[in-house]
Amino acid sequence: MKIIIIGAQAAGASAAAKAKRINPNATIRIYEKSDIVSFGACGLPYYIGNHFTDANEMISRTPEQFQKDGIEIKTRHEVISVDVKQKKLLIKDLNNGENIEDNYDKLLFAVGASPIIPNLANDQLDNIFTLRNLYDGLAIKEALSKPECKNIIVVGAGYIGLEIAESLVALKKKVKLIQLDNRVLVDAFDEQLTDIIQENIKQHCDLHLQESVQGFVGQDKVTQVVTNKGQYPADLVIIATGVRPNSQIYKNIGINTLNNGAIITDDLGRTNITDIYAAGDCATLFHKVSQTKVYIPLATGANKLGKIVGENIAGGNCQFPGTLGTSALRIFNIEAGRTGITENEAIKLGIPYKTVLVNDKNHSNYVEGQSPVTAKLIYHAETRKILGGQLVGGSGSALRINVLATAIWSQMKIDELTMLDFLYAPPFSRPWDILNIAGSIAK
Repeated sequence: MKIIIIGAQAAGASAAAKAKRINPNATIRIYEKSDIVSFGACGLPYYIGNHFTDANEMISRTPEQFQKDGIEIKTRHEVISVDVKQKKLLIKDLNNGENIEDNYDKLLFAVGASPIIPNLANDQLDNIFTLRNLYDGLAIKEALSKPECKNIIVVGAGYIGLEIAESLVALKKKVKLIQLDNRVLVDAFDEQLTDIIQENIKQHCDLHLQESVQGFVGQDKVTQVVTNKGQYPADLVIIATGVRPNSQIYKNIGINTLNNGAIITDDLGRTNITDIYAAGDCATLFHKVSQTKVYIPLATGANKLGKIVGENIAGGNCQFPGTLGTSALRIFNIEAGRTGITENEAIKLGIPYKTVLVNDKNHSNYVEGQSPVTAKLIYHAETRKILGGQLVGGSGSALRINVLATAIWSQMKIDELTMLDFLYAPPFSRPWDILNIAGSIAK
């Protein structure tokens, strides 16, 4: 059996490793457009913020390690076309510009996603960046090291935008965060939680909501950002307005996708085309609560579906159980986590629901560092099963989301949280945890 994998990051690397373990005799070949493999892009904001200094710590495996395990990997090779009838690929060797052909028995698309870059005036000026790969991180860090680089504008207030804003403030830069929507993290958290997050952001940097970037001003380098509300000095700009799947390679081969280009897969990771699979930031995931195919480009889903596809592509029959979109981030001195669906999503899905909102503290008052915590839970109005949850607050807030993810996964009812036996120790919690309280007061 000959398995070809396009893409050597989270999903592709996980699939290759698993497939080789399942079928040691299979020929496994990975084509990767860049010269970096198994790269953990989630670490980029923290590398830029000097939380660690060796960028190689974000690389979990090298090409040599893959080769040692019997997996052939060709970096700087771009697959430019796929013939699904003949099961052939046309690949460009970026080292010498030559085109080569290859064939497959099984094919995995793990081509990832790229930053969405709005069409803005003068967006080719120097010191305008996106943050997606190692070279982005290295270039931004180099630019930030120059003493004249003081005024930074971040466009977009999603996960990446907020994480990089936090790192920039830690570097003593003057940061302005510009968001098109009327609040931050608009797709991940409900308004009661983003209100808290926004108040925290405003204590550390300038936050501009409902403001649209129109373009940039400068000679060689950017010097100003122009919006529909004003013009601001900028020594460096980071555009963090989301990502979209790298669909160019497969958009004309008859593969089924969502409107944004994400490949629709079944619970085995298969596409609608025989012997072609997909995983990672170019593919959909099944959502356990909404019961729909969703696009949630997170490392957790990419690694898990990649591993499952690796088993199946090598002859297995392993099903992906689904995702809850569980995620978290630190925003200056607070934590925020979420899982399942939000209230807004429940409304869109037409699910009869109720909510409970609780304000409490993270641990005992006589231990240093006590701080507020807010929890919002969404549960089914009829079955009372927990559908989603969000927490924002001090230390320990984000990890409580893992409890809610487990509760949703096991179809717990909101009332069962009341007597759930959480730990109690003054440095970590209170005798009645905020989630106990949420279960107790849910109507």
